[in-house]
Parts: sequence; structure tokens; C-alpha cells
Amino acid sequence: MSKLPLLPPDDLPPAEVTKQDGMLQMEFEQSIGRCFYYGCDRITQTLLSNCHWYVTKNGNALMLIIDAPDIVSYWHIVSNIPQLGKSLERFTADSRIRAYPPFGKGKPFEIGVNEISAYRDWM
Repeated sequence: MSKLPLLPPDDLPPAEVTKQDGMLQMEFEQSIGRCFYYGCDRITQTLLSNCHWYVTKNGNALMLIIDAPDIVSYWHIVSNIPQLGKSLERFTADSRIRAYPPFGKGKPFEIGVNEISAYRDWM
């Protein structure tokens, strides 16, 4: 089997990532973040507003990163994982959520959107 690409050269990804590629990636992540935020209910928006958060692309998956400023915010975020997953799932089922507690208060909590139903049953 040939390892030659089946697409014409214009349709292949670039050999090197340019500054413009990085800027487009950043704009894409910011746009997805805005769409995600406005797709959340008011409670979730309020929780996110109290934290530092962003959406990033990790391979083919989206990753929602949340950095909680205090342990109370962290536990509110973790208990709201099903709602966060529901909003994030609109973009791709391969999404993941990673919530960081305040420094020195534990390890990050990470879950895939496709794992949330088992998490919800566990709660």
C-alpha cells in the first residue's frame, strides 16, 4: 500500500506551523470558549465567572480547563460537571474537562464528556 498522500498538495496540512496558524488556533479557541459560555445556563456562567477558565484544542479533542480560586468554588465546579459536559458536548463528544483546585489543595479532577454518565451515577 502506498504511503503517498491521497489529497492534492493544496489540501494537505502545512509542513511547518506559522505565526498565522498559531493566531488562527488562538482565535478558534476563544470563539469556541465564547460559544460554550453563552450556551451554559446562568448558574454555570456564574460559576465560571468566579474562576479562570479557557477552552483549548488538544489533538482532535477540546479541553475545558478551569482553575478554581478557592475550595468552595472548586467543589461547586466539580458538582456541576454534568451541566458543563452537556454544554461542551455540543461541540464534540471527545471533549474533556479538567478542574484545578487551589494550589496545595489537591490534584486536578479530569473527566471525558463521554464518561460523565458513569460519574453522575457515582455521585
